[in-house]
Amino acid sequence: MSGTITASELQSGKGHRDENFPVASALIQPRHRPVILAFYRFSRAADDVADHPTASPTEKLRLLENFRSSLMGESDRTDQAVTLREILRTRELTPQHAADLLEAFRRDVTVLRYPGWDGLMEYCRYSAMPVGRFVLDVHGESSEIWPANDALCAALQIINHLQDCAKDYRDLDRVYLPLDAMSQAGIGPEALKAPKASPALRRVTADLARRTMLLLETARPFASRIRDRRLALEVTVIQRLAEDLAAKLMRRDPLSERVHHTRLELIPLLMGATVRFLSTRAYAVRKPPGLR
Repeated sequence: MSGTITASELQSGKGHRDENFPVASALIQPRHRPVILAFYRFSRAADDVADHPTASPTEKLRLLENFRSSLMGESDRTDQAVTLREILRTRELTPQHAADLLEAFRRDVTVLRYPGWDGLMEYCRYSAMPVGRFVLDVHGESSEIWPANDALCAALQIINHLQDCAKDYRDLDRVYLPLDAMSQAGIGPEALKAPKASPALRRVTADLARRTMLLLETARPFASRIRDRRLALEVTVIQRLAEDLAAKLMRRDPLSERVHHTRLELIPLLMGATVRFLSTRAYAVRKPPGLR
């Protein structure tokens, strides 16, 4: 590819309805959906650049810098970043969350292995947590609930890494499974080449899924602390979907088995999430003042 390639040439065509978890669903207040979708389109376009299988690292980093400079008002090189910049200005919202995401995408280009869990969590600090923090800012929610948000967003990211672990290795030579966990199991990244996971690799992915479930336990009170009822319901749905996927990943082989939800599977999960939401809100109304 030439050095004049543009970000638009590297787009996957994936949209917000193609993601594993809801993005600006009908549950979100209509007045908030445009800014959330602008943020999504910005992050999707930048992510597609970082994940492109044939563009060179130099080309990717150049294009990601165009995203940053356009976001910060230093240029108008990237349409998605300009659109987001303007809507953020109109809504008086910080560009920092979007800038943090760009740091994650730069790491996707330059960091192909993670030594341990702590390094992976540091990556999630940039790749996942800013998304939830941004949505909370859009809704005027308190930053005091960021820790619960961060736990949920990190869990969603790890679930995605586990689902795509073979594809990431095959297409991008990228391994998010911590190397120390693989080493302790007596395997290396090459184990991801197999059509079916070895018992050792299954132990690694199941253990990571268990650690993800612990993150979800930390995130469990998150929805109850969100003031906006519609956002709280969406978070409850996302939490329930994530819990089910983490449970599946404890039992299934992501190399050879399906670990995504079918439409039929979604029905009882959505119903269960709604019941959980209603019961949690009812308790919040009944509980004595001052009880947390």
